[in-house]
Amino acid sequence: AAQALSRALYIPPRDPHTPTTMADEKFTMDEVKAQLAAYAPEWAPKEGRDAIERKYVFADFKKAFAFMTKVAAFADEKDHHPEWFNVYNRVEVQLATHTANGVTHKDIELAKYMDAAAADFQ
Repeated sequence: AAQALSRALYIPPRDPHTPTTMADEKFTMDEVKAQLAAYAPEWAPKEGRDAIERKYVFADFKKAFAFMTKVAAFADEKDHHPEWFNVYNRVEVQLATHTANGVTHKDIELAKYMDAAAADFQ
């Protein structure tokens, strides 16, 4: 399952000759919408903020927390952490790259991972 998950993730191309990678470049709102449509259709732009959001609902708290634990390990490895809120079986998430003041490839990558991870706990 982990191998299939890693193949499903969108990994942006990186240019080793520049100090800033594509992953750090902020998307325009049109680019955000196109990225979401192509790679994370359950996500939406956050009203009033340069971020994306999604709400997950699981069968119970145990599954919601297991999902968060799995995502936390991935996010820590990538050094890109979600803003999230959990009550019982619900997990509400907002993603933005703070250094770019908006949505970047890092957020799309994490959104895709979260969607795939959530499927493991449905």
